[in-house]
Amino acid sequence: MRRFTRRSRRRKVTWIVSIAVVLVIGGFVGGAVYSPVLALKTVRVEGASRVSVSSVQNAVKDQMGTPLALIDFDKITRSLAKIPLIRSFVTETVPPNTLVIKIAERAPIGSLATSSGFSVVDPAGVVIETSPQRAKGLPLIELGSASRHSQAFTSAVGVLLALPADLLGQVDTVTAQTADDVTLTLTGGKSVVWGSAEQSDLKARVLAAMVKAAPSAGAVKYDVSAPTHPVFAKS
Repeated sequence: MRRFTRRSRRRKVTWIVSIAVVLVIGGFVGGAVYSPVLALKTVRVEGASRVSVSSVQNAVKDQMGTPLALIDFDKITRSLAKIPLIRSFVTETVPPNTLVIKIAERAPIGSLATSSGFSVVDPAGVVIETSPQRAKGLPLIELGSASRHSQAFTSAVGVLLALPADLLGQVDTVTAQTADDVTLTLTGGKSVVWGSAEQSDLKARVLAAMVKAAPSAGAVKYDVSAPTHPVFAKS
């Protein structure tokens, strides 16, 4: 009985000591995590080219001084969603007091004429910026009565995305009123009948070969709407 009682006492002491150690460590860790020493002091922005770094930092300035473990990431998401140029982002906390925001920017694909000027849009149709003048280096997307939320816009953008960089740089205007009647106007008077956005990768390769084989100046018309039977005509 005495041996059993001693063992029982030792087990109780061991449990009490273990619980005390856990509580002490937990209190220490909790105090450290929520301590002002680990409060946010620096916001580092990566991947920003067109996006203003200061605009990103200002969007999250209300989190400054907050312990890293208590940062409101939902609020940060809502704040950064108001910056049109940001397509997506990821965050990373770096102790003791830094928040890293890695930005993926929206890439402009073309311009749309509006009643007040021009809107630069990305492939999803999100307006990145507006200006009284047409943006240089971007094709003008003409949709007739269709909008940037239409199938016509989706087809026009699909064609632009399929073009190799050298051909894309020659596109002055892309026109589409439906999903199946995309046409391109290139610099120098050349035009391209594209049709629908189906087989756009093949059509782009065929067009590149045709332009290379017949680099004529002046009014030239390429028809790649049926890419296995392309047509070339010179006016």
